[in-house]
Order: sequence, then C-alpha cells, then structure tokens
Amino acid sequence: MQQAIPVTIMRGGTSKGLYFHKADLPNDPTERDKVLLAAMGSPDERQIDGLGGAHPLTSKVAVLSRSKRSDADVDYLFLQVVPDKPEVRDNQNCGNILAGVGPWAIENGLVSVTGDTTSVRIHMVNTGANAVAHVCTHDGHVCYAGEARIDGVPGTASPIPIDFLDIAGSSCGALFPTGKLIDRIEGYDVSCVDNGMPVVCLRASDFGLDGTETPTDLEANADLIALKERIRLIAGQKMNLGDVSDKTVPKMTFLSTAQSGGLVSTQTFIPHRVHEAIGVLGAVSVATVCVAKGTVADELGLDVANTGILNMDIEHPTGFFSVEMEIETNDTDMTVKRSALLRTARKLMMGEVYIPASVKGVP
Repeated sequence: MQQAIPVTIMRGGTSKGLYFHKADLPNDPTERDKVLLAAMGSPDERQIDGLGGAHPLTSKVAVLSRSKRSDADVDYLFLQVVPDKPEVRDNQNCGNILAGVGPWAIENGLVSVTGDTTSVRIHMVNTGANAVAHVCTHDGHVCYAGEARIDGVPGTASPIPIDFLDIAGSSCGALFPTGKLIDRIEGYDVSCVDNGMPVVCLRASDFGLDGTETPTDLEANADLIALKERIRLIAGQKMNLGDVSDKTVPKMTFLSTAQSGGLVSTQTFIPHRVHEAIGVLGAVSVATVCVAKGTVADELGLDVANTGILNMDIEHPTGFFSVEMEIETNDTDMTVKRSALLRTARKLMMGEVYIPASVKGVP
C-alpha cells in the first residue's frame, strides 16, 4: 500500500517545486521532512524515485496555510530538499517559489478574487518578513497566460509583480550584518548583505574570473570552490548565521562589469551548485550592494544613484533580473524602504503524490 497526499507542481519564477497545504502534511517537522524526502526521491543525486528534478532549483517545497495574522492572507514556509542528502532545510526564503504562492492560494480558496488583479499578502515564515503578490485574475480565475517574459524561462506568461515590505536584515538582523561595508576574509574583500537573502558579494577579478565563465566552468574549478567555501564558512559566522557548513545560506555572488548593458554581471553559488540565473531575493541583495557606497562594487565603476526609486538590471548567466528599489539616504545611513520585482508562474500539475507506506506520519 502507498499513501496519497494532495500536491500541486508549479513553476515559480526560474524554479520548480511542490506546493502543499499544511493540513495535508504531518505537524511534526521530523515526520513532515520524511514525507518530503520520499516525495522528492532524496537522497539520490538523480531523485529517480520521486518528483525532484536532480537539482536544487527543482527540489523545492512550499507549505501553505491561511494566515492568522492581521497583516497577511497566507503563511508560506519554504523548504529546500537536498537532492543527494537526507536533509530538508528551512533557513532561507525563496522568492522564485514565492511567485506561485498567490495563484495557489487563490485556486485553493485561501484568498478570494477581487477583480482583474487580486493582491495576496504573504507572510514568509522562514524569516518573518512579508510580501504582496499581485495576481492577474479574469472572470474569477487565475490567469496564467500573458506577455511577461523573464530570463531563464522560455516563452511568456502573466506578470506577477511582487512587493517586499520589510525584508532588510530578515535573516541576519541587519542590512549589512557584519557592521561593515567591506570585510577582509582569507585575504579577499567581501561585502556581506541581507536584504531578504544573505549574500556574500565578491569581485570576480580578484579570483581570476572575468564574468564570462559558464556555471559548468565554475563548478569544474576545484580550487575556486574550495576557496569560496572557506570564505563562506567564515562569513556565515560574521553574519550571525552560525555554522553554515550544512546551510544553504549565505549565497556567494561574484560581481563583474556588465556584459550586456545591465548594471552588473553576476555568477552565484547557491551555495555549492552554480545558479543558471540568480535568485529573486539574491538579486535584491546584490542590487543593495551596488547602490551602497563603499562596498566591493565600487571598483566596478557602476553608474547608479543611492537615493530615490531606482530600477536596476542585474545580469546573470542566462539574461538579467530587473529590480526596483526605493532608497532613502541620510548622511551615511541608507534605508531600503521597498523592494519590488516581476516574476511569473505556471501551474503544471495538480493531483496526488504517493508515499511508501513505510514512511510514517501522513495525516
């Protein structure tokens, strides 16, 4: 016998994952994680016996429920299922999977349609921050078809603008959690930032990179990977994240001069594989480093203001990511009042995932 659990598979931004109602999973986190490992097919680098796609970007989970908070409609817990290890991690948000939360919540009766656009207030349980997703809804239904295009995803879809309201320092306690704009680690300058995602920014040229290397090239560079990880472990302590050896944060982003007319070019370890694009909140954190004066981005000669409403194109290996930020600067203090971006999502399948009977705890 196998156990059936309702699930929706959705593409959110440039990621793909399983979306569950919290009530359909065990309440106990340990039992819940056993179910999710079985659903994804972990631990197995191919995830051949589950729904996972053998890559961190396609081994993600959203656990959703109606929120009891006065400032939110939906509670969203993001879980990263590690493909080749029996691990489920909850120490970060995911802005790409977030893009599918609004449509899912509407279609599952957690939020009522309000017109041609339905705004869904989302509480991101992992860090306690809030976001608002604006979902196209026509004739009482979610509309997935549209003309919005995001790099890293073929074709077009309905736009889902997302506003982030209070994400600065949400994981580390401060926008620049080390108290410095530049730290020196292992002989290299780094800028540690947390504007929704803990990220360590490094100048690519300091590591012999010019920004044109592919993710495959970077993953084959054993010396770079070892050095990157030594820096990451030290930076994690400085960023108030503790021992990050088994955590998915901080991400590590190498910055170089823009290749295609954007603000800056990026290559991001997440933290061990290289992202084919860049994470939603990772892009917001990188944009913050580019705006702040006195960071590792200064030597790239970026032409960007540090106050007002700014629109920035963050380049990545498969295109660029547009970030809008509202910045207020007083003397030497910089405050991020609002961050916004555009994502798309698509429902791929709705049905049941079957879990072996040997996995206990299914409601």
